[in-house]
Amino acid sequence: MAFRQFGAAAAVAVTLAFGASPALAVTEIQWWHAMTGANNDVIVKLATDFNAAQGDYKVVPTYKGNYADTMNAGIAAFRAGNAPHIMQVFEVGTATMMAATGAVKPVYKLMAETGEKFDPKVYLPAITGYYSTSKGEMLSFPFNSSSTVMWINLDEFKKADVAIPKTWPEVFDAAKKLKAAGHATCGFSGSWITWVNLEQLSAWHNVPLASKANGLDGFDTVLEFNGPLQVKHLETLVELQKDKIYDYAGRTNTGEGRFTSGECPMFMTSSAFYPNVKANAKFAYNAVPMPYFPDVKGAPQNSIIGGASLWVMGGKTNNAYKGVAKFLSYLSRPEVQMDWHTSTGYVPITTAAYEMTRKSGFYEKNPGADLAVKQLTLKPPTANSKGLRFGNYVQGREVIEEEMEAVFSGKKDAKSALDEAVKRGNEILRKFQSANKG
Repeated sequence: MAFRQFGAAAAVAVTLAFGASPALAVTEIQWWHAMTGANNDVIVKLATDFNAAQGDYKVVPTYKGNYADTMNAGIAAFRAGNAPHIMQVFEVGTATMMAATGAVKPVYKLMAETGEKFDPKVYLPAITGYYSTSKGEMLSFPFNSSSTVMWINLDEFKKADVAIPKTWPEVFDAAKKLKAAGHATCGFSGSWITWVNLEQLSAWHNVPLASKANGLDGFDTVLEFNGPLQVKHLETLVELQKDKIYDYAGRTNTGEGRFTSGECPMFMTSSAFYPNVKANAKFAYNAVPMPYFPDVKGAPQNSIIGGASLWVMGGKTNNAYKGVAKFLSYLSRPEVQMDWHTSTGYVPITTAAYEMTRKSGFYEKNPGADLAVKQLTLKPPTANSKGLRFGNYVQGREVIEEEMEAVFSGKKDAKSALDEAVKRGNEILRKFQSANKG
């Protein structure tokens, strides 16, 4: 089924010839992405290095705004018949892209049709499972995958004589002491409020977000993230915010500077925050595992990925697809993945790249740099910790964010807000399910 909301099929790729001779023709591959700052520089380097390594294809990366902006730009481009060849889509857009048969070219089909060597087993299972069918067929190419970690200002912990916490009760206690020691506006905080304090929280404690393995087993999934654990956690954050022991820092990662500036001595966000911390923190720091509630049996379980994957758009020429496939093969090389991983903090997507990085001594010199991989692979994933796949979840997350912010602003209690988020979210899921029955 094509994107019902997208309209007509995509146009063929544009091929630009350089020079007078057909032998010098170069096929341009458009790559739309959402990376900024240091990570944008790495994106440009990946394309530049690939282009220099061969002469038949030219990958042209273009920044299109944040994740939601990039996905919306891709939708608009598809409607207009000029979609890019490759589009970076964040993980919560996976179900929507999966349902877009015809609008996208599944990666496993692309690699088979172009004759590129491709073995899904070389990629880390915790990552590929998120972007594959139940049969293990990889639909998109895992690219920038991350996990939530807790960033610690070691200098401030030392000054306040506070031990690094492992559990949530210890986090709350440490934050109180850090606030008393001089951090009046923020004992601890974090970014990506739904990803960190709902999605990761649930997986880390082996508690469901929804039925049907959090949607991985079918679009008829039903949300159920309004359980005792999730409600208790939100209630605690709201109570601590009254005294700035915890302080809400926004829906996305715009508040991350509160950690690098020294304002918040504990900050939960993506492992991919690493290059910004390295470049801007004027203090000793480390990344430590996500905290857990010790009274939850079996916790911690394993984390789930954040970040995004690369989707290949439909309707392009065979020659363009050959170039896309070669680029994906290039991105899979261990040395390329190692450079990406060590430069950005994102997870190496192949076992070979992880082992190459380990043997290089990088993890010994940079403690905590392998933390995301360790959390993702801590235990074999369960139905509650494989990931999530909810239709139109861009809108679904906005609903959850609205309800959680109503709690932080004192307009609702935690239980009522999460109940309403589940109700509104299920309405979105049913509309998506109805539109994608064919």
